Amino acid sequence: MNKTLPYLLLLLPLSVFSQTERDSSVVKVRYGHKGFELTTADNRFEMQIRTRLQFRGATPGDQNPLTYDDFQTDNKTVFKINRARLKVGGHAYESWLKYYFEYELSQSNLLDFRVMLEKWDFLNFKAGQWKVEFSRERFISSGEQQMVDRSLINREFTLDRQQGIEVYGHLKGKGIIDFNYWVATLTGNGRGNTANDDNNLMYFGRLQWNFLGREVGFESSDLEFHGKPAAIIAFSAATNRSPYTRFSQAGGGYITGFEDGLDGQYRVNQNNLETAFVYRGFSAQAEWHHKNIFDKLNGNEKTRMRGYYFQVGYFFHYLLDWFPKKMEIAARYAQYKPNIDMAQNLETETSIACNWFFHGHACKLTGEGSYFSYQDKSLPYKGGWRFRLQLDISF
Repeated sequence: MNKTLPYLLLLLPLSVFSQTERDSSVVKVRYGHKGFELTTADNRFEMQIRTRLQFRGATPGDQNPLTYDDFQTDNKTVFKINRARLKVGGHAYESWLKYYFEYELSQSNLLDFRVMLEKWDFLNFKAGQWKVEFSRERFISSGEQQMVDRSLINREFTLDRQQGIEVYGHLKGKGIIDFNYWVATLTGNGRGNTANDDNNLMYFGRLQWNFLGREVGFESSDLEFHGKPAAIIAFSAATNRSPYTRFSQAGGGYITGFEDGLDGQYRVNQNNLETAFVYRGFSAQAEWHHKNIFDKLNGNEKTRMRGYYFQVGYFFHYLLDWFPKKMEIAARYAQYKPNIDMAQNLETETSIACNWFFHGHACKLTGEGSYFSYQDKSLPYKGGWRFRLQLDISF
């Protein structure tokens, strides 16, 4: 990846501003919730620039255990810059014609690049590369998570970033007649892969019911202290045929136990039932995932896997006056079954975290302790603790 790309991303929007100088000689500059914002006097063009840094310390090691042997590894305490992001967004020519780029500076990865047509609430269009809205936990920005990072099951079930086109919107009726929807056609080969391996594409859909008449945004923690309860129930489904059995920020990859695939080797069908709730400083979210993998080159061999998590958080200041106002306590339990047709085949995570919000999610400190267990009928039980501390700052 060309390391000059982040600077080119900045120059492209700036060139638009310079070309329209004769029409809008004054550019307004201010700092808002999306970073530094440059807007022409006629509001036809706007550019938002934001950076985010994430510093993390962890012991023993930072990664979730994936196999039984991972519990035997002599991991060491680590400190690292976990994320360093540059984000550029805004609109051009019309307020409803929007664009967005996101670049990971530490790894020289172009994460997001997309153009959105958002003129109507009920019908919007998007093209480019982005995190697919399949899973609430994955779609929420890593800078707006309630815990240090995502749960044990995220690695196995996320669709992560894909390239393609999408139609989405908000169907707002009276009372409980309130829905959001997303429908997308994607290449299905993961981030940065500009070609497909065959004629099969990934198809994705999500329907979200805001059954209390109010949306729950893609953000953890009830920082806004909702005076009225808001809740959602969502169902997502996706199907894809490719060489891959999982996806991540790195692109296409393989779940433990699956070999590197050939073109079109794996047909993956998966679905997710999801819910979220916020009210007066309390927040809760949960997901139930099912995934079927068919090996099309080896007798259509089928593997069924399942996973779920449940997560809650609360600002106890609203219950106890002496409790610090900027502190939130959160907990999560996650369970993953790599093959539901096998007995005693289970991995679990139990985590508790404490957040101190200096300035909302834009500047916060999170401490977390997690206990992992690994159960297999042919091996003795294994379990262990991990502790992490993270500072996240955006500006």
